[in-house]
Amino acid sequence: MDFTGQPAPNFALKSHTGEDVTLEQFKGSKNVLLIFYPLDFSPTCSMQLPEFSAMKEDFAALDTVILGINRDSAWTHKAWAREYGIEVPLLSDMLLETAKTYGVQIAERGISKRATFVVDKAGIVVLQHVETNAGDFTLHADDVLEKIKTLV
Repeated sequence: MDFTGQPAPNFALKSHTGEDVTLEQFKGSKNVLLIFYPLDFSPTCSMQLPEFSAMKEDFAALDTVILGINRDSAWTHKAWAREYGIEVPLLSDMLLETAKTYGVQIAERGISKRATFVVDKAGIVVLQHVETNAGDFTLHADDVLEKIKTLV
């Protein structure tokens, strides 16, 4: 399903820092970059999230918050963030309900697809990119940053 131009579905998930995070809390004040990824500690994910985290200040300068989402627990997220130096909130979608709502659940594998959504301050999806294969990583942080610059 293509959400581009549509209101982004709200969610409420626990972050690895213990905070409850909703998409709605950013409406009107921040753009939100949602990064769905299959698993913590997997090779591709361990390149993708650190890359985005390293550029979090560049995204913040464009009023954009980065949220990583997958099915791992907050405890696994915490260990992974510590080991890889990830400094963006990692949200636990253990039942894959949010992934399913966004159309990126791979039910038979119990993971989500690798997908990127940019939600503008009005709560509208302005960019959706879903990888064909969960192991692919073709939309890099620089590319997303350039797309967000067209919003501001």
